[in-house]
Amino acid sequence: MPKRTAKPAAKPAASSLTKSVSWPPFKPRLPVLDLDLSLHPSSDKIALVPCFFPKSLCRDYVSFLKTLPLQTTPGRPKRGEAVRVNDRFQVDDPDFARRLWEDTGLREALLDTEHANHLWGGNPVGLNPNIRVYRYSAGQYFDTHYDDSNIVELPSTPAGSARTTWTLLLYLTSSTEGCVGGETVFYTHDRQVPAEEIAVQLETGLLLLHKHGQDCLLVRFDYDVYYPFVPSRKLTSTA
Repeated sequence: MPKRTAKPAAKPAASSLTKSVSWPPFKPRLPVLDLDLSLHPSSDKIALVPCFFPKSLCRDYVSFLKTLPLQTTPGRPKRGEAVRVNDRFQVDDPDFARRLWEDTGLREALLDTEHANHLWGGNPVGLNPNIRVYRYSAGQYFDTHYDDSNIVELPSTPAGSARTTWTLLLYLTSSTEGCVGGETVFYTHDRQVPAEEIAVQLETGLLLLHKHGQDCLLVRFDYDVYYPFVPSRKLTSTA
């Protein structure tokens, strides 16, 4: 598959974005355990943080997300976009993005990483305020695609804007909750070859980061019964 030909589905119109959401509080206080960020043994473009959310908080968020007005994406994408069939909700929420960055231990975990500026593509300054929730039911999937980099407005940065460099995914369920399938699969050479795939298994509360933009790996999501939560789609950094 030629590189950069399959993009994520287009961002919904501004009218479909909710302005305010009363997210559940972070209880117990985070982090519950010292966050242990590690690079995937098969690629330094994938990083994992187990137990980012404790299971009790994951259950609270799963219950809460069931109250949101998720919409099923159309099965026919625009030309050049990847096929995506799932239920989703999207909101621009700078305050929640700030809480995820400052009140969970995430900022410290990323900044304490060896050679942090080189790894993250700059000095990490926060998270993209665009929050997305994805729910996958039996037979739903997100075909192979690349995540693009974006320029976002962040009041915490001197210039007022920042460039995203990594995608952030937080999984709220796994086989422990009865989910079947749901691996996030990466391909290292821009083609779907089983021998080259890197499959990240579901873990309740797992935080997964993967590099996007020009360095993005080809990625695919296949699900049977699955309910993931994407709290902030992009990790942002200065250029």
